[in-house]
Amino acid sequence: MYICKKVPRGTTQTTMFDKEYDVLVVGGGHAGSEAAAASANMGKRTLLVTMNLQGIAQMSCNPAMGGIAKGQIVREIDAIGGYSGLVSDSSAIQFKMLNKSKGPAMWSPRVQSDRMRFAEDWRTMLEQTKNLDFYQEMVVGLLIRGNKCVGVKTSLGTEISSRSVVLTNGTFLNGLIHIGEKNFGGGRAGEKASKGITEQLIDLGFDYGRMKTGTPPRVDGRSLNFEKMIEQPGDDEPKTFSYLNTSSLLKHQRSCHLTYTSTDVHDLLKEGFDRSPMFNGRIKSVGPRYCPSIEDKIDRFSEKERHQIFVEPEGWNTVECYINGFSTSLPEDIQFRALRLVEGFEQVRFFRPGYAIEYDYFPPTQLSYSLETKIVKNLFFAGQINGTTGYEEAASQGLIAGINASLAVSGEEPFVLKRDEAYIGVLIDDLITKGTEEPYRMFTSRAEYRTLLRQDNADIRLTMKSFDIGLASQDRLKRVGNKIERTNKLVSFYKGQSVEPDIANPVLKAKHSSPIKQSNKLFKIFSRPKITMSDLYNFPPVEKYIKENNFDDDVIEQAEIQVKYSGYITKERNNANKLIRLEGLRIPKGFDYSKLKSMSAEAREKLASIRPETVAQASRISGVSPNDVSVLLVFMGR
Repeated sequence: MYICKKVPRGTTQTTMFDKEYDVLVVGGGHAGSEAAAASANMGKRTLLVTMNLQGIAQMSCNPAMGGIAKGQIVREIDAIGGYSGLVSDSSAIQFKMLNKSKGPAMWSPRVQSDRMRFAEDWRTMLEQTKNLDFYQEMVVGLLIRGNKCVGVKTSLGTEISSRSVVLTNGTFLNGLIHIGEKNFGGGRAGEKASKGITEQLIDLGFDYGRMKTGTPPRVDGRSLNFEKMIEQPGDDEPKTFSYLNTSSLLKHQRSCHLTYTSTDVHDLLKEGFDRSPMFNGRIKSVGPRYCPSIEDKIDRFSEKERHQIFVEPEGWNTVECYINGFSTSLPEDIQFRALRLVEGFEQVRFFRPGYAIEYDYFPPTQLSYSLETKIVKNLFFAGQINGTTGYEEAASQGLIAGINASLAVSGEEPFVLKRDEAYIGVLIDDLITKGTEEPYRMFTSRAEYRTLLRQDNADIRLTMKSFDIGLASQDRLKRVGNKIERTNKLVSFYKGQSVEPDIANPVLKAKHSSPIKQSNKLFKIFSRPKITMSDLYNFPPVEKYIKENNFDDDVIEQAEIQVKYSGYITKERNNANKLIRLEGLRIPKGFDYSKLKSMSAEAREKLASIRPETVAQASRISGVSPNDVSVLLVFMGR
């Protein structure tokens, strides 16, 4: 579709944007990159507009992907067909599977990344994606026709038409950087803030707020004494994020290092508290609870004599190091003097000081499950504009927003993941149902069905769903189908193969497990807590069967988890199924909650404000009691 414009008689005019895009993505961070990739890969004409094309998918804070619960999100993004897992593997310098001492529901993959290679690989992949165009400019406004968003306007006055728009502005909306007494506008160090969009959204009726985040100093690794620190190497057998055939770090990894602050460090930092914008009132917004600044940690946990400091290399070929655990907005001279009191940092040289940044966000209760805004149609929000923190949380929202912007253009139903289907579903449901007054971060504890939502089975859970909407490739579908088939085959073998007492009991005795008196199925023996896969190799039929069928490690691990945790998995699935009935009960649009006089006033107010889509969502809103849900069901004729 081409947009006709009036041109003076006798002249011709060719513009850069004489066509209408299907999806226009504002912002090139983790959310914007995933949104643009998803839309383009679903066959939609897509434009990515960003203030700096050199900053696409920039790691503005720590050079790492994954971690507790975040690793599960990256695996889910990959299973759906996003790029974050692929880029994390190609740019990794270290891999660790966290929480291995706990059950598989808690295992969380994490990579240390080469910061420069990460951004380079992201841009390369985007440039190789069909249907995707790029433009470097600042978007200062939205084009609104009726109650629909139909494009954007840039700072040069250029109007670009699009059938849907995804805003992923990160920390750039009226961003303000703080270092001690100094503050200046900026979306991150060295880049200017974005103006205009907040003001227009407020005029359109959106609520907004301010949040804060921060980042630590970057230092010269050549100036550090690593011999005084504790080395933190990667796993001996590193894995990968992607379910596709990416390369793991088998030959070489870079280590991180651990050291600690001290009471001397704390005392010196306290000297700067009166100059800290966090304590003297210049910063009024709320920062991330679970990633506090060093001054906040000292103030809130005054009884602690030391805090951990992780020294993380920024890449294969750079001496720059990220000082994890020392996020701060204190004056640079205080930062420098305090760090020099940390063991191993006695001669430290700075590349740049830490800083805090305040930025605008829009409470996510103003969104539907598709991440489309309730006030303006065809306008989607993703990332820190919704009050979240973290690359992974942003990327997952960008992926879902990009998918749903594409589906909206085609007039198709939105792609929605429920709480029992994905951590991404938990994240989005938490945001739009409960909102957030502080930067939201994902944890395994937020997911009530985390035994179902493991990092090892994200492809089994999500790839078919993605394939059905036209995003996941045939290759991905074939791979996951093969994994499911071979896993089921191995589990069936365990269920059908018996083992005699004279063969099983020596192994059971060695593991201090009760002996058997008669023939037992391998499934029953393997499900015992102390019995591992290596123990099963002592049973000749097992080793023979695995070799004959050439099962790979992923299939063997998946089968082991399904055997050992079958009871927990079944129980959790049954609990989830009980709630599916309420998920299927949709509340009519425009439902008048003021009629429900037997419902509490708080519940009426919350329900009218958030306007949940289903009864199950209504039941999760803070302030809505089981009795209120019962009243709602009665008035709906249930």
